Amino acid sequence: MKLIAVLLLASLPVPRVQTAPRLPTASPLEQVHKSDAAAPRSHGKWYFAQSGHAVYCYGPVMTLTDVSGHIEHVATFCRGNRLMVPLRD
Repeated sequence: MKLIAVLLLASLPVPRVQTAPRLPTASPLEQVHKSDAAAPRSHGKWYFAQSGHAVYCYGPVMTLTDVSGHIEHVATFCRGNRLMVPLRD
């Protein structure tokens, strides 16, 4: 009886679902480049990086520990696709 039920279910036609064609989407890097090309955001701030350059960052300043255990201040979400920039104290 179970065999007949399985064969009956297997013989039923399976409807084909057509999906919408995929449109090319911008990669995350392209989206970041597009946002950099827009007008500068007003909520960012200039910081002095450890490399000696000024950087414009939008995110908060965080205190992290590096691999050797030293405390380090970093600015986050900086212009130029840089997520974290070590700051000079």
